[in-house]
Amino acid sequence: MKRILMLSLTTMLLLSSCVSKKDFAALETKQKNTQDLLNTATVKLNACLSDEAAATARANALEERIADLRRSNDNLIQSNKGLTMLTAKGADNIEKTLESIKEKDLKITRLQDALNKKDSVTLAIVTSLKREVGINDPDIEINVEKGVVFISISDKLLFKTGSYIVTSRAKEVLAKVATVVNSKPDFETMVEGHTDNRSFQKGVLLDNWDLSVKRATSIVRILEELGVNPQRLIAAGRSYYVPLVDNDTAENRAKNRRTRIVIMPKIDQFYDMVEKEMKNLSTGN
Repeated sequence: MKRILMLSLTTMLLLSSCVSKKDFAALETKQKNTQDLLNTATVKLNACLSDEAAATARANALEERIADLRRSNDNLIQSNKGLTMLTAKGADNIEKTLESIKEKDLKITRLQDALNKKDSVTLAIVTSLKREVGINDPDIEINVEKGVVFISISDKLLFKTGSYIVTSRAKEVLAKVATVVNSKPDFETMVEGHTDNRSFQKGVLLDNWDLSVKRATSIVRILEELGVNPQRLIAAGRSYYVPLVDNDTAENRAKNRRTRIVIMPKIDQFYDMVEKEMKNLSTGN
């Protein structure tokens, strides 16, 4: 473009000597217009160059973004592969867990059935024993625990306060107990004496140990008189060391003063009794 400008000036100088002022003015105007066009073109060129640089920068940025997206996509693909494997493993673990839960539920159901059956058996045996004893007294408690029958009799039904002499009313109750014991000729029977924690000493009795044992032997002798085989009888004293409740009130001490008769069958004998009582229960007897 500089060459064109120089050529135009040279031409004007050459012609200025041989052209009229009018023609020169026209040429001068034309040259000015040409210069203006040149300046405009230069501005547009610079603008285009600037736009090109900006576009190139944007293109480079987009290429970098595309590269990042491709890398992210590859990472996601790899992650999805790992996730698929993890999901499959998790599903397998969940299935195993569900199977384990089902097995535990089944065991719980069986255990619950067994407990329900145990409750029914206990009820049947207790009902049978109460029927055989023939009494329904709140001071006489009968229950079954782990295959052992317990008959607990309140102290006031058997003895006077501080005494080991059996009362006449007690003999009536013990006669019915003897009937139960004699109906199970292969079962052993242990008589336990229990006292409260109040200090005791009277005559030959030195303390609660003596009193509890002496009361147990008194009951054993009565049962022997009532026809129970003495070879099946055991006398035991527990003093005040196995209380039912705290010895903090007169009422609680009265509960702890008791005699417990423990009928102990062998396991096969116990289940024979269970089977018999369950049959009675099912037939409504």
